[in-house]
Amino acid sequence: MIRVVLPYHLRTLANVGAEVELDVAGPATQRTVLDTLEARYPMLRGTIRDQVTHQRRAFLRIFACEEDVSHEAPDAPLPQAIATGAEPLLIVGAMAGG
Repeated sequence: MIRVVLPYHLRTLANVGAEVELDVAGPATQRTVLDTLEARYPMLRGTIRDQVTHQRRAFLRIFACEEDVSHEAPDAPLPQAIATGAEPLLIVGAMAGG
């Protein structure tokens, strides 16, 4: 079981609480977690990643164990604490401006 924390606007869109629990088939990677999230909550398709290229949206960041893993390979394994559900995977809206 993997825990995922979504930003407020995505929680509202998916009509869920702050955290969702997912049973991910296979190894825990960004790709498998996001594939499972989008399959369970189809209204999120295209909000976190582009629907065609599957590239992460520019103003969203993904954190695992307090580290930004947004620019890591989508198939790189996530930390064991994320895979076991001990720590949540955070999807965070990035701040822009000066």
